[in-house]
Amino acid sequence: MATDLSYRRSSSRFSLRDWDLALGLAVVGLLGIGTVLVYAATRDWFASNGLDPQYYLKRHVINILIGALLAWTVTLVDYRLIRAYTPVLWGVGVLGLLLVLIPGIGVTVNGARAWIGLPGGFQIQPAELAKITIIVGMALILSELHGNQKHPQSEDVLKALAVAAIPVFLIVLQPDLGTILIVSASVVTIIAVSGAQIRWVFGLITLAIISGYVAVQTGMVSDYQVKRLESFIDPSADPMLSGYQLRQARITIGSGGLTGTGLFDGPQTNGRFVPEQHTDFIFTVAGEQLGFLGSGLIILLYLVILLRAFAIAKRTNDMFGRLVCIGVIAWFAFQTFENIGMTMGLMPMTGVPLPFLSYGGSSMFACLIGIGLLQNVHLRSAR
Repeated sequence: MATDLSYRRSSSRFSLRDWDLALGLAVVGLLGIGTVLVYAATRDWFASNGLDPQYYLKRHVINILIGALLAWTVTLVDYRLIRAYTPVLWGVGVLGLLLVLIPGIGVTVNGARAWIGLPGGFQIQPAELAKITIIVGMALILSELHGNQKHPQSEDVLKALAVAAIPVFLIVLQPDLGTILIVSASVVTIIAVSGAQIRWVFGLITLAIISGYVAVQTGMVSDYQVKRLESFIDPSADPMLSGYQLRQARITIGSGGLTGTGLFDGPQTNGRFVPEQHTDFIFTVAGEQLGFLGSGLIILLYLVILLRAFAIAKRTNDMFGRLVCIGVIAWFAFQTFENIGMTMGLMPMTGVPLPFLSYGGSSMFACLIGIGLLQNVHLRSAR
């Protein structure tokens, strides 16, 4: 009975010192910087065209508030009880991925049918939320050891891969290359940390490389995404679209110098030279207007989040909680590296947002839910 009651302990019963304040403050810092950058990227263009200059600012703040509420909700119930509802959560995630493929429900943007239209002009991207259901689903299976098992067996790994494979297949049908890469990074990392045989890790990496090659050769990857990959190798391959975007992104980041041009005073940003700047290319606004120092501060805040997440994963004695933390860490680390890397030409352009900074409701909701999971494990870890 005492154990059951401890599982039901609400997060409202914890004192302020029980929370991971460094993690929370780093996230708040990124949210604040992102809000300013989204406003800086959209204000002048909207005003010059007679539109509401605060249009994206208001929607971005609403997204943050909804995401914060979702994160808080996640912390209310012990994560060890959340595992009992994992099959339901996974099923809802798969249902969302199926809905986007239905004509009349799914909305196509940049060649990918990945969004569901909502009233008020809002859209939701189920693939973002599917990242969470995949991580929690795999963690559930790989943490269920029976008898004298010390590590997951081959059948456990296969079950965990099946949990990931179905959503990934549906994301491939959209197609959404960026999300597939992020999910793949989380999948491989979770399996590696779970204690499964190392051959699974090498096998999955090899399979991913072969699958990527086959997808490009057979046309499963859209022309739009193929051109983005070609531009990574040769920026002159698509000079009017992705190649142009990459060149302008580099110019914009480089023009900021050490201290930047100042907020709302960036010629490249105000001239709208970088497409999708308030979403996938928000880091270019930081590079131009905040300069090297401001961009460095952003990277430092991401580093704090990852280090605190590692500390939480290391401290917990519960394998389910540890694998959930590891999955979230891999997700945040790879997505951040991919986004910042693509703006500087170090990684191919895949259209992934920058966590906590980019405009976009689904990404914001998913990332803050991920933080909620980290805080949940932290609050209830053995001390």
